[in-house]
Amino acid sequence: MSQKVSVSGIPSSAYVHIPFCRRRCFYCDFPVSVVGDRLRGETSGTISQYVEVLCQEIAMTPAFGQSLETIFFGGGTPSLLSTEQLQRIILALEGRFGIGARAEISMEMDPGTFDLAQITGYRSAGVNRVSLGVQAFQEELLKIAGRSHSVVDIFAAVELIRQVEVPEFSLDLISGLPHQSLDQWQDSLTKALGLVPTHISIYDLTIEPGTAFGRYYQPGDNPLPTDEATVKMYQRAQQALKSAGYEHYEISNYAQPGHQCRHNRVYWENRPYYGFGMGAASYVQGKRFTRPRKTKEYYQWVQAGGVIDCEVTPPNEILLETLMLGLRLAEGVSLAALAREFGEEKVEEIYQCLRSHFEQGWVEVVGERLRLSDPQGFLFSNVVLSGLFAELGE
Repeated sequence: MSQKVSVSGIPSSAYVHIPFCRRRCFYCDFPVSVVGDRLRGETSGTISQYVEVLCQEIAMTPAFGQSLETIFFGGGTPSLLSTEQLQRIILALEGRFGIGARAEISMEMDPGTFDLAQITGYRSAGVNRVSLGVQAFQEELLKIAGRSHSVVDIFAAVELIRQVEVPEFSLDLISGLPHQSLDQWQDSLTKALGLVPTHISIYDLTIEPGTAFGRYYQPGDNPLPTDEATVKMYQRAQQALKSAGYEHYEISNYAQPGHQCRHNRVYWENRPYYGFGMGAASYVQGKRFTRPRKTKEYYQWVQAGGVIDCEVTPPNEILLETLMLGLRLAEGVSLAALAREFGEEKVEEIYQCLRSHFEQGWVEVVGERLRLSDPQGFLFSNVVLSGLFAELGE
């Protein structure tokens, strides 16, 4: 797949943020609104009001004549929406921008939050890719993480996804959870592979300030796994998934051949995209903008006309973003495209910054593409990227 460095193109992708959750997971720092176990889209006035404002934002967003080829409903827990609410949002997007006949429409869903009638309705509305937030296959780890579902819910959710024949199906797992052992991690990998999803995302736990985990734990302290243990978890996942035929196409993502997430590649290739909803980010006409993260402020912003008040991203920031995002991909970034966009001298400067990492075997050039090695370069990606930012960001 080709690397697209320029941001001058018209967006053909949209991220839609649905902030509602039954409860806030202990590791989560996303903009979410907790509604409890009883309320959902069809019974919550709060969710209904949000959908109303969200559709208002979509309707007033300038359209550039390019149909949407990917749509991603993230959260939060989008599967708390009623079928009618999801359909209304999709119709709003279609009415404003158009939706391509082969568009990828992804939806994050949590086990235990949907039934057969619901997912049948989502499928009829156009959803053709589901990202299921599993995180772990051990009851004790689900409780430690503050998840609202059980292991039984995971298998029930997968069966529902199969019944309605969703063509693209991804599982999310988290490594490095408190008290998580290597044996538990291997068990989660084995069970995930046994469900034969087309895609698996594996995220290493990050302790974020302001979260419950941020209050409970300090990075590197017990009961969090040691750095050595989390490295082994990463390597174990890489070995198990590649052996099972999954392509390790991005630092945290694996896919069966032909089943990469098209929407997420838009981010990694630094292409433009719309963002809608509380806390959603967008990248349109060279401007990166994040909407207010609190409900009241977001509603006020929409009522005031949804003005995107920020400057066009400077060329050097675009370069750093292109490297930061593109080096997450297994194929890396195109040196020829970088030279066309930013000049041969800048490419030479990048080489100089990375010289020691070439010697360490963390960075390599294959053909005309600059990339991180797998797994060592991916494991030390933060070191590589922080060095680039320090040298090139001046």
